Parts: sequence; C-alpha cells; structure tokens
Amino acid sequence: MDQPIMTREEIMEVIPHRDPMLLLDKIIRLEPELSIEAIFYVDPERDIFRGHFPGSPVLPGVYTVEIMAQASDVLLLSMDRYQNTTPYFIGIDKVRFREKIEPGDTVVVKSRILREREEKGIVTLFAQVYNKELLACEGEVTLAMR
Repeated sequence: MDQPIMTREEIMEVIPHRDPMLLLDKIIRLEPELSIEAIFYVDPERDIFRGHFPGSPVLPGVYTVEIMAQASDVLLLSMDRYQNTTPYFIGIDKVRFREKIEPGDTVVVKSRILREREEKGIVTLFAQVYNKELLACEGEVTLAMR
C-alpha cells in the first residue's frame, strides 16, 4: 500500500467530519485541481453493523456515497479558491453499486473533478470506490463550497 501523503489527523485539519462520520483514514495521492485517491478501513466494530444486517453485515450504500463525498471534499479544500469554505453535499447522480463492502474490508476511493461552476462554488466530481480491486461503487457527487 502506498505511503500516505495525509494521515487521518491531517485529514481532520482539512474537513469538518469527526467520528463516527469520518470515513477516510489516509490520502495516498492528490493532484491539485484534478484528482485524489484515499483509503478507508471498514472497522467491524462500527455500530452500524449491529443493524445492517445482523448475521450478514454490509456497509450501507449511503456510507459508500459519503466516502466518495469526503474524498471529494479533501480534493476541493486543497484548492486555494476553496480555502476557508465548508463543503455541502448537494447532489448525487448516476450512482451504481456493483460489489458489497463488508466489515474488515479496506476500500480505495478515487475522485476527479468533472465540471465546476466557479462563480457559484459548485463542483461535480466523478468518484469510484474499489474493494479488493473490484469496482464497488461509482457515481457523481456535487458539492457546494460555502
């Protein structure tokens, strides 16, 4: 696994998320203005697995989408024009779930900017989540930087 260029503690200096909703452990690649790659370990001790689903736990799809959004947040907040803003998740589109993510898995999320309405601070990104080198989820996330 690649060496992190940002640790969990450094990620918390960039985005406002905290446990239990911080869903990134490290950033392993960051190309400013273009793309990002991050890692998240799906801890089996997460409380969500008590009810989703007992006996056959799986990471909820909304968590997977949130992982995509958080990686996108870090990418945008690394850009000078979005310093001192807060990312607000305002939309998802074309999301497809292809493989399940289970407790104990480590996923890789990749996100890249698709389009930006800089005058409005609205950015749409294409993100993919890989689990065991298989595409688990992909889709577009739109964020408003305020």
